[in-house]
Amino acid sequence: MTNYPPLAERMRPISLENYVGQKHLVGENSVLKKAIESGQLPSLIFWGPPGIGKTTLANIISETLDRPFFSLSAINSGVKDIREVIEKATSLKGSFMGQPILFIDEIHRFSKSQQDSLLGAVEKGLVTLIGATTENPSFEVISALLSRCQVYILQPLTEAELISIIENAIEKDAILKTKKIVVKEYEALIRLSGGDARKLLNIFEIAINGIGGDKVEITNEKVLEHVQQNLALYDKSGEQHYDIISAFIKSIRGSDPNAAVYWLARMIEGGEDPSFIARRLLILASEDIGNANPNALLLANNCFTAVNVIGYPESRIILAQCVTYLASSAKSNAAYEAINTAQELVKKTGDLPVPLHLRNAPTQLMKEIGYGIEYQYAHAYDGNFITQEYLPEKLSGTKIYDPGNNPAENKLREKLKSNWNTKYNY
Repeated sequence: MTNYPPLAERMRPISLENYVGQKHLVGENSVLKKAIESGQLPSLIFWGPPGIGKTTLANIISETLDRPFFSLSAINSGVKDIREVIEKATSLKGSFMGQPILFIDEIHRFSKSQQDSLLGAVEKGLVTLIGATTENPSFEVISALLSRCQVYILQPLTEAELISIIENAIEKDAILKTKKIVVKEYEALIRLSGGDARKLLNIFEIAINGIGGDKVEITNEKVLEHVQQNLALYDKSGEQHYDIISAFIKSIRGSDPNAAVYWLARMIEGGEDPSFIARRLLILASEDIGNANPNALLLANNCFTAVNVIGYPESRIILAQCVTYLASSAKSNAAYEAINTAQELVKKTGDLPVPLHLRNAPTQLMKEIGYGIEYQYAHAYDGNFITQEYLPEKLSGTKIYDPGNNPAENKLREKLKSNWNTKYNY
């Protein structure tokens, strides 16, 4: 069997009829299926966890539309590789072959400059871009590129869908059909796979080969016996990736350094990218600690810089220091709540005018119509403060920032009360 491709590759679907899952995208009367059938395919971003069919779906789309297909991986491709593909796509413009499809796996790993290099080709219609990402494209894909793409969210495969993949492999794979395979228990296969169809088939194949013979009975015990246990420890590209980072963040937010450093160790032992961990700590330092301890953001930022300079194994010590500090720190989500409130306010109230006294007046005409008139320069007054309105008139008195109940923010609250009297008396 070693001369054959892996089972996961042998069972890769080649048509929508054989594609498992994502019925909301490719089922009857779905938006994406209609776009494929009409041939009017926009540039796309597929967002979802690994092993649920992003790459397979891109390949199926290309085959269905019978278009040239170029594929790049953001892990090992650079601007030079992108330009070479675009040059090839340009040479095909106007040919009978149709608009080429450029598939970029893990597009979130491309830098801003690499993503910028795609813009021209997408805008001019030289390629139809299909990007695949496991990370939220709102944060990882530049806005100019994101605005030119339709984002489709791929859902994790259900247990029933995963079981159907195994059953399909037993029935249709040329090699497995030569054996009598009976699956008595599926739990271990599904748990170890973490919802990743590719990993599921790889584990299934390992178990079959480990048991051996033409008659194979699959049980939870036999799967665990023949599949390396470290598969279940931490999978940085599967479902446990999301579960463990969630437990990690919630442990720090919940001020439990014991649990936080445990989940950190799980990620380190699983080979997680230290930059990913440090980035999440940087976000948490503002979202969950904020002004309750401003030093948290400074330490998290220094941690992020340090791990990118040091790398493993020593960066584990830096991460542990930052994690235990953040977990032990006072907590506040007041800044996080404030920006949420402010953004909701903007969405509801629209584009309210800036008060005249807050506007700059670089020209004589602007001065004549009242720009900047009656503005009071705070530094010209005692305590560098003077009472005046800074919000649009319709929002005067609106509460947005509510300091948290902790020593640092209680001091901020008292200072605000001292300056503004009733305005911040809450």
